[in-house]
Amino acid sequence: MAIIDVPGFIADLKDHAVDHAFHVHDERHFVETYSLRQAWEIDVHPEDACGGPLDLHLALEVDPRTLLTFEDQMLELDELSDPVTGFFFPLVFNWALPPLRYPPDLLVLATELAGLGGINLPLEVSAIDSFAAVTDAPERSLTIVSRVNIALDQMYTGQEHLCELLDTCHEVSTYLLDRAGAWLGD
Repeated sequence: MAIIDVPGFIADLKDHAVDHAFHVHDERHFVETYSLRQAWEIDVHPEDACGGPLDLHLALEVDPRTLLTFEDQMLELDELSDPVTGFFFPLVFNWALPPLRYPPDLLVLATELAGLGGINLPLEVSAIDSFAAVTDAPERSLTIVSRVNIALDQMYTGQEHLCELLDTCHEVSTYLLDRAGAWLGD
């Protein structure tokens, strides 16, 4: 039995997301058979935007070597010792919008989102131009990604601080939703 209950952490993350005004749509769990690397994925969106143009995809990546090394070091400690630090699982937040008719200026958007995300939720803004046919105008899709590390010692003790992170994710989602109508040409 693992020293960290990762499925329990995912269940708590989903419950926590609901507490922070998100609606959970789907959850997936993948296990790579060769390396036993795992990924949990959760699809959410703000409660007030069900069926709206914005999707937020959360993904926790579990490297078995990291987990096993953490467990080995924890088992060497006596019961009164503090947990071992320096081990992390990446948690990735990925916002996506459909192709935009009137896309925003990416530099302006990146600057405004950096102000919302701050240092706790660093945000990367990117766009992809797609051409259905050579003679068609490009369709621009917008993607915002953030990668944060979840400390295994905090997962072990149940002290991971997700409230501020989820509140910031909701602010970013609301910001994007407020502007999506103009970008989509609605």
